[in-house]
Amino acid sequence: MTQSINADAYLEQHKNAVQANPTCGMTRYNYAVALLAQKRFDEAEHELKEAVDCSPTFSEAYVLLGGIRMHHNDLEGCLLYNQKAVNAREGFSEGYGNIGFVHLQQGNIEAAIEALEKAVALNPNFIQAYANLGNAYLIHGQVDKSIEASKKALEIESAFAVAHNNLAIAYLEKGEIELAATHCEKAEKLGYAVAPEIKKEIDTAG
Repeated sequence: MTQSINADAYLEQHKNAVQANPTCGMTRYNYAVALLAQKRFDEAEHELKEAVDCSPTFSEAYVLLGGIRMHHNDLEGCLLYNQKAVNAREGFSEGYGNIGFVHLQQGNIEAAIEALEKAVALNPNFIQAYANLGNAYLIHGQVDKSIEASKKALEIESAFAVAHNNLAIAYLEKGEIELAATHCEKAEKLGYAVAPEIKKEIDTAG
């Protein structure tokens, strides 16, 4: 109960700040973040739109707008807002990472690779971008590059299950069954649901 009261008080504080300074993009952004913490997506989206009206180069606000669109399964909307984010700020790695993810979901693999390569070039510690890049390379048939990207992700976080899953598939593609089995086991121990067909293929080949 106390936690709920504190969250409501925090939200009210930011609401009052917006009323006191309605043309400040950062104030509206902070209010939107508080709204998102309570899963009030429509209100947060309104505040973020107001934020970028006040501050058209506010890249973080565009990214959050993209995240809300993703929550509503609107991939095109998510892509549009993240493109605005990278246009607003040159070298904004998070925007490129999200663009790459959307392209990957849409099956635009070459566009995904291009965006994700930019993301990791701009931020060499962008673990999710490396994981998505490893997946994109796999789909594109660039198995060695996929392995390289997934290993980069594991250099950042050795317990990153998605990267282990990607490596299991990549090594299976190369016929390196022992390595495939090792990474499959690691992915599962970390809670990743490896596709049954992948597990079966590894077991059969082993």
